[in-house]
Amino acid sequence: MLFRNRRLYRTEMTAALMLLHIAGLSAPVVSDSIFIEGHIDEVTVASVKTNKHDLTPASVSLIGPAILRTQQLTEVSELSGVLPNFYIPEYGSKQTTPIAIRGIMSKVKSTAVGFYVDGMPHFEVSSFDSDMLDVKAIEVFRGPQGTLYGRNTLGGVINIYTYSPFEHQGTKIRVGYGNYSNINAQLSNYTRINNKFGLSAGGYFKHKGGFYTNEYLGKKADKSNEAGGKLGLYWRLSRKINMRLTSNYDYVNQGGYPYAPYDTERKECGTISYNRECGFSRNMSTNGFNINYSGNGLSINSQTTMQFVDEHVSMDQDYSAEDKYFITLDIGQRAISEELTIKTDNNSRMQWVGGLFFFHQKRDYLSDTEYIKQAYHSVNDYVMPTTGFAAYAQLSYNIVGGLSATAGLRFDYEKSEDDYCSYKKEGDTKTIKSDFDSELATTDLMPKFGLKYKWNGRNVAFANITRGCKAGGFNTVFEKEEERTYDDEYNWNYEAGIKMASENKKIGGELTLFYIDWKKQHISRTLPGIGNVIYNAGHSDSKGIEASITAKPIVGLLLQGNYGYTFARFIEYKKSDTQDYSDNMIPMVPRNTITMLASYSMVPRKELDLVTVSMNMNGVGKLYWLEDNKVEQPFYLQAGAKIAIEKSIATLELWAKNMTNTKYLSYYFMSSAPFAQKGQPATFGATLNIKI
Repeated sequence: MLFRNRRLYRTEMTAALMLLHIAGLSAPVVSDSIFIEGHIDEVTVASVKTNKHDLTPASVSLIGPAILRTQQLTEVSELSGVLPNFYIPEYGSKQTTPIAIRGIMSKVKSTAVGFYVDGMPHFEVSSFDSDMLDVKAIEVFRGPQGTLYGRNTLGGVINIYTYSPFEHQGTKIRVGYGNYSNINAQLSNYTRINNKFGLSAGGYFKHKGGFYTNEYLGKKADKSNEAGGKLGLYWRLSRKINMRLTSNYDYVNQGGYPYAPYDTERKECGTISYNRECGFSRNMSTNGFNINYSGNGLSINSQTTMQFVDEHVSMDQDYSAEDKYFITLDIGQRAISEELTIKTDNNSRMQWVGGLFFFHQKRDYLSDTEYIKQAYHSVNDYVMPTTGFAAYAQLSYNIVGGLSATAGLRFDYEKSEDDYCSYKKEGDTKTIKSDFDSELATTDLMPKFGLKYKWNGRNVAFANITRGCKAGGFNTVFEKEEERTYDDEYNWNYEAGIKMASENKKIGGELTLFYIDWKKQHISRTLPGIGNVIYNAGHSDSKGIEASITAKPIVGLLLQGNYGYTFARFIEYKKSDTQDYSDNMIPMVPRNTITMLASYSMVPRKELDLVTVSMNMNGVGKLYWLEDNKVEQPFYLQAGAKIAIEKSIATLELWAKNMTNTKYLSYYFMSSAPFAQKGQPATFGATLNIKI
């Protein structure tokens, strides 16, 4: 009898495990296309800027842990092509993580896409690409999100959410190995001490042996080591008040810059061969204190964040075996921010959210370019403090039935200072070339208007008009006085979409149309031996569609497809008297992004608890690399596969990426000559997960 009970218990638990797994997989990449309100069975995402009964229309994707596992997504950069019209070119080092959403991108310095981890803002692109240790969900808003998120969100917003010991307990161990000497290890623990207090702690280590060899040095040009950890303390002071204190540390030391000469006629990369070692290292500490009150029909949230980033770059910037010039960069960033958000938390027809935001950021920048043959150094040294303040409010009203309207407005003020000195150093002689202390202040208003209609409890039609803005600033290097600063860029986003699901929720999808009118676009230009200069283009636009479909025809089987089309061009852009790029396509914006996913989960009768087999296909392209549109990357597809075998506390994953070993470029640029970086080849490996 006892044996039969145990057998029955095992059968019931195995079935429950399968249902839970399938429920997690059924959360589509665009989750609210099927489950309209954006919640999934395996994970709950509670945004401090979303009302209890969300009446606000939005084009948003939610990736749950099942999709993260299925597609073996371990870094932010690996999201490229997974979401419609979402692209991250992977090149160089983690110092630069440009993110394009609907064709809106910023290559260097501050981003055009907002990035938050558990509500903590990250201000610089160099802080984006880190290990996703115990991430439970990634939320991506497409289109400007200026009203609620404001600063530098004219492309969209990425919100990353991690677990809490109040929703998950236990210890996780993860170890893996792949070809090219790729090693990763993670350890985390979530402990709920009692009903009022919990804590979490974790750490990771990652080694990448590198894909490409610098033939001159006989070493891998792109090898890397990464490590980090996190600590979280959680309090439930009462039924209405919750507090959270988190601290995260990330360390990166990588080779980077596997750039090779590129033959534009043959469309072939040459040999990576430069005579000096290059690298990028980063120490980053992100700390946050959050307190939330919910009661009496209101929710009040305070988020305080401090972030410290120190970077060192060494680069053989002629990328050749000759000694021409070598550059080193030392960059320090100190940022503190405070955001206070108040919103309704009731069932009224009128829902509102408002808040105040303050930040202060200080960047210390020292670049030293050594002109080796000329035997001198060109040094740029500056300190740039920036202070900003914002006030925002958004009101949604349920007009009748499922029809609601939204209006919002945000006011942003930003002031920056540049204490700049540029000098030439020959031996012990130092000659000042430029020395100044300048100030720059900007203000902006960002409105939003939207309509949303919901019927049958699962279908939604929506339309939005929103404005986004990215503040101007100071260039760290420049050739002419007029290049010292660049102006604000801004855009207007017009979108309309529909999200529908069948009554049994076995099939559903989304279709969105958008048009973005973009003024004074920030463009980055590389000056050989000097660095990157930002300036403003005249007038651009971006238009396209986003489509998603998810189907669950039988128990255990999930089918998904996402497609994005973007047509982004310069309407008016005359770079010089001899360079007119009007009507050219905006560089580094793929015309098409495609994702196809099939996953099947089964419960074996005896030895194993659960087996999941999945395959995916991601496609990107075509895209142009530069404003002149002379060199392009044609459309390409990459295939991946994974088998996950679960038994008791252990799960073994066998995975492969780019199984067809598709050849493509991940980056192309023009310096003293054309250079390019190859995309990553086929990779495969195994990962063991243990949950205690």
